[in-house]
Amino acid sequence: MKTKLTYAVMTTLLFLAATATAWSQATAGKIQGKVTDGGKPVADAQVTLTNADNGRAFKMKTDKNGQFNGVGLPFGVYDEEVTAGDKHFKTKVQIRGEGGAVDDVSVEMTSGKPGAGPSKEELEKMKTERDKAVNENTLIAQLNPALQAKDWATAEPILTKLIAMNPNRWDYQQALGNAQFSEGKFDEAVATFDKAIPIAENATKTDPKADPAKAKAGVAQMLTNEGNAYLKLKKNDKAIEAYTKAAAMDPNPGTAYFNICATQYNSGNTQGALVACDKAISADPNRADAYFIKGSLMMAESKQDKDGKLQAPAGTAEALNKYLELAPDGPHANDVKQMLNYIGAKIETTYHERKKK
Repeated sequence: MKTKLTYAVMTTLLFLAATATAWSQATAGKIQGKVTDGGKPVADAQVTLTNADNGRAFKMKTDKNGQFNGVGLPFGVYDEEVTAGDKHFKTKVQIRGEGGAVDDVSVEMTSGKPGAGPSKEELEKMKTERDKAVNENTLIAQLNPALQAKDWATAEPILTKLIAMNPNRWDYQQALGNAQFSEGKFDEAVATFDKAIPIAENATKTDPKADPAKAKAGVAQMLTNEGNAYLKLKKNDKAIEAYTKAAAMDPNPGTAYFNICATQYNSGNTQGALVACDKAISADPNRADAYFIKGSLMMAESKQDKDGKLQAPAGTAEALNKYLELAPDGPHANDVKQMLNYIGAKIETTYHERKKK
């Protein structure tokens, strides 16, 4: 006879993957320039800007139109050196990035003087970028304290404004979805993640400087959080679908597999839960709750022999004792000890002492 045992529903699986952290305001600038010789653009000229304080050098080459640009140069004074054939030019420039402005460091080789600088259209573009950066930094300064205080109601409208300014910033969208989830706006969170995920997936197409690994990890985190929202909406099938996609993309899929394991466990899908638990354990051997669920599921498949003694499937005691090893004072420790008693298995009592050492 098979004896079915029922244990507490897992309540620990939901948490936001990579909850939004504070954004930094700009401390580094952008530069652009044009190298000319007698008013004509110089292609393939070597431009080197060396920080006068620490000697760090930034090297660029001009394109066919004599233009060059750079990003991430810390504010400060730089020695600028331009080499084009047998001609050299040296000067000092300062990168201020005032209000997000792009500093111009153009050079005219013949006159030995700075170049004519940007055109009227370029100046207008620089002004637009500067104004946008000023507004963005202002919003970020308002956002960071709200995020640190977990004041999601304040953070949400600020993030909405940042997204309107930068619709291709998937990380702003991700933070908005996380805030909506934390406010209990689960339908809105799902809608936000649905918008943000394709933006992150196409990040390298819209921005050549985008980090593909960061974008991929961001997609996995958003899929996990979307799964959490679906679970709150009692749409378990959609939750499992989102978690499965997250596991396929995440370089550390332990959380996604564990969420599948716990969701299947709570849904009564024993085989699906066992498969996911094993994957969660393989990805993260130190996730105690995965061993608890696995051991509980195997316990529920125990049978009574002719003498009325429970015979648990092979590996049950090992899974349960592994939970005690990892979490000797965990919330399921008493349940685990009770299950081990049912099947007459030895309960390891030295884990707690080991944890103290």
